[in-house]
Formats: sequence, structure tokens, C-alpha cells
Amino acid sequence: MVEALNRNQVAWRVANDIDEGAFVNLGVGMPLTVLNYVPEGREIIFHSENGVLGMKPLEDGAEPNPDLINAGKQPISMLPGGAFFHHSDSFAMVRGGHIDVCVLGAYEVGQNGDLANWRLPDAKTAPAVGGAMDLAYGARQVYIMCDHNGRDGAPKIVKQCTLPLTGAKCVTKVFTDIAVIERAPDGMVVREMAEGLAFDELQERTGAELRLANDWKTLTAPDIAPPEKRAR
Repeated sequence: MVEALNRNQVAWRVANDIDEGAFVNLGVGMPLTVLNYVPEGREIIFHSENGVLGMKPLEDGAEPNPDLINAGKQPISMLPGGAFFHHSDSFAMVRGGHIDVCVLGAYEVGQNGDLANWRLPDAKTAPAVGGAMDLAYGARQVYIMCDHNGRDGAPKIVKQCTLPLTGAKCVTKVFTDIAVIERAPDGMVVREMAEGLAFDELQERTGAELRLANDWKTLTAPDIAPPEKRAR
């Protein structure tokens, strides 16, 4: 039986891959949960494109400040020394190469590192690429956090993206519920696989051609409850 991670466990795995002292931007959606799982004692400075540097999760029981939110409109708190600034200055940080890592969601990731994460063919809202385009090119490393397969079973890691691109050849590493996959000069390399998952099965669930690293490890995470489902 394959022991796939839930989304909070994937967020924990991403957080543990970020180096001490890194400046990190979190995309809207799943990536925002990474903020909750920074390893104790590790300093990571989180940036939000709406003009915040040094954000941290809102403490349990704390009264949210409606004027203190992240780019996903979620209430946050601040580290000592945190800063607020104009939206244009925030994007100057991104475009100037001052963000070490950005964590983004994805609809598709091409085996050459292409990223598509802003438009679906059946979208009912007006499409807008937003700041993801700037982050894809401005950040030094681009981490992708997503389910390995869509609800219909289709792979999200593919040979070639068919959806409109957010950025070309920009993805550094992909974290899914069953694998951690790194883009190397010679293709996509599997660094970690879920317990009970054979490489052949992982390849069947992936559209891109994979190579198993000689020093691959089992993908594990602490026992963390999955996100609560929102009422519809």
C-alpha cells in the first residue's frame, strides 16, 4: 500500500528543504501552508507580494488584524524586525533577484522545467497570471508543491505543457504527495518516493520520463492531520 502524504505533510516536507536564512515567497493556495511548518530554530524570512517581509503564522487564539494579511488574504503575524512597503517595491525585490526560493502550485510541469499554473481551459473566472510570472523568473529557485495527479488521474508532471505557460525552464524541484523530483541537466530525477511505491508505478503515474537517483530516499513526514475540507 502506498503511503501518500496529505497536503499538510507535503507543506512540512517543503519547509524542511528551505535553507537557514533564506528569503522565501509563498504562492497563493497550497504553498501558503508552508509557513506553518518551519523547523524549530530555523530562521526563514517570508516575503509576500502585497508588501510584507518577515511574516509568520497568526498565533492560536490571537485576534486577527484585518489590515495584516498575506497575498492570499489570510491573517498573519510578524517577526520582530518585519517590514511593510509599497507593492512596487515588493516586485522590485522579486525582479531584482532578491528572493532565494518561491513556492508555487502547478497545473502542469514540463520535464524541461516549464511551468503552467495560471489558466485552465474551463476556468469560469477571468484568467490572470499575476505575480507568478515574475516569481518564476525572479526567484533563484522555484519549488512546486502539488498533487502528483489531478482528480481525473492525469499526471501533472508531463513531457510538454499543453496549458499556457507561466514560465519556461524555471522549475527547480517538485514536491508531490508521492515523490520529490528534481530537475537536473539530464532530465527529471526522483530524489524521494513514498513508502510502498515502486519506481515503475511512479513512472506510470507521471507523464515525463523519470530517472531514479542512486541515493534516493523514502518520502516520509510526521503524523500531521490533513487540511479541513471547506463547506460548499
